[in-house]
Amino acid sequence: MVAAAGIPIVDVPLVSVGGGMGSFVTVDYLRIAGATTDRIRVLSDIDYPWQTYEYLTRVSQIPRPERIRSDSASRPDNIWGFPSYALAEAIHDRSLKPLRQVLVEPIWADYYTPRAGQVFTGLERETKRISYPDMLVKGQVRMVRRRKGGGYFTILTPPDAKPARRVAYRSQFVHLAVGYPGLKFLPELQAFRTENQAFYHVVSAYEDHEHVYDRLRAKQGVVLIRGGGIVASRVLQRLMDDRAKYNLSTEIVHLFRTYISGSHGPGPWMRRKGGNGWAYQGFNYPKSVWGGQLKAKMRRLEGDQRATEYKLMGGTNTPYRRRWQQQMNEGRAGGWYRVLAGTVEQMKVREDGMVISQVKTSQGLGEVAADFVIDCTGLEADISEHRVLADLLEHSGAGRNPVGRLDVERTFELRGAGSGTGVIYASGATTLGGYFPGVDTFLGLQIAAQEITDDLARRGFCPKIGPGRSVSQWLRWARNQRP
Repeated sequence: MVAAAGIPIVDVPLVSVGGGMGSFVTVDYLRIAGATTDRIRVLSDIDYPWQTYEYLTRVSQIPRPERIRSDSASRPDNIWGFPSYALAEAIHDRSLKPLRQVLVEPIWADYYTPRAGQVFTGLERETKRISYPDMLVKGQVRMVRRRKGGGYFTILTPPDAKPARRVAYRSQFVHLAVGYPGLKFLPELQAFRTENQAFYHVVSAYEDHEHVYDRLRAKQGVVLIRGGGIVASRVLQRLMDDRAKYNLSTEIVHLFRTYISGSHGPGPWMRRKGGNGWAYQGFNYPKSVWGGQLKAKMRRLEGDQRATEYKLMGGTNTPYRRRWQQQMNEGRAGGWYRVLAGTVEQMKVREDGMVISQVKTSQGLGEVAADFVIDCTGLEADISEHRVLADLLEHSGAGRNPVGRLDVERTFELRGAGSGTGVIYASGATTLGGYFPGVDTFLGLQIAAQEITDDLARRGFCPKIGPGRSVSQWLRWARNQRP
């Protein structure tokens, strides 16, 4: 069928689809294990692995100088985690402050987290070291299909459609790391944007919305923030920082769907701190999911039991930061920051251009008038909204796990999609709900990559990373030498 369609075929043992952080971390492990660049191709429509991630962090108010939500030892550019981000920062800045913070966190200081710029600089160095550009092929992946003779065809549309409109990559192994399927908007917000074409005053925090802050610097205004996670806290801090820096009179109304008034959760070992609407947690999940009792427990659970455990440990949360806690206290005392708990029933535009949100609270139905609405409620759409994943679900035997994402084995093999000796692996956000919870984190991507690399080593694709190779490869990493 491929030959009859006139599609040229490129043979390569392993193809990684996505080209973002998930692809990079997995390819990094494979290169360290001994796989050569001619045996791997990364099919992607972005130019470098952190491109999408940097865009999302920037628009959600975490530019390069600010700190992301990641552990000191979770280094996607350094699989060994040594030196940690804190140690590297201490050496670079010639300061003991990062090391002191790690020593006393989280009791006497906030959790240490690295600056976004430090992360991107490290990724750029490692990308060059492993010759990542030599493995990158630009284009749009259309589908991944099983071959009758085993293995897979991955169909790519090159950016310039030359010399062919389609190219088929024939491989024994495929790795999927396509990131988030797309933006998810709440129904009433999507309906408002569609009906009114109002993309200026009503924005998603995951879109570029710098015009909101520019306008507020020029003219006093009211902002409605929706959501209670890490992005909502970053948007709130940006608004409060600008208010103080430029002596503005911005008013902020914060709408929580679920208002958290204090510690909550099943006790005594799974309670989470909270207050003033927020649920507080240092990282996306409890630390033991990456290498402790929760990781071991989740690997044993199936079906509904696993879905129930995800509900217990999941949920929207944000780190506790002393800086913006003080800012919120000042805002509440000054009357320019107020909080509501409820849901939006309808949105409309007033004659003067203000956006009116009809909010249903425990006290009844009320209205909030705002110059801008910033939605921070969610990033992930259903996996079926991604073209490649929808095709896999329909044609290649892939299924859904208990929470609706891709169903993978403990080795991150896509269950039901085998083809002869060929295997499809998947990692990242699309596999949330599997045997390993922390998939959408730096350390989670590394754990998935290690499982995939070990499984590929068992199948003969590459050597296994043993103690000797690990030590020798770390020395090469430290000297910035190729694997």
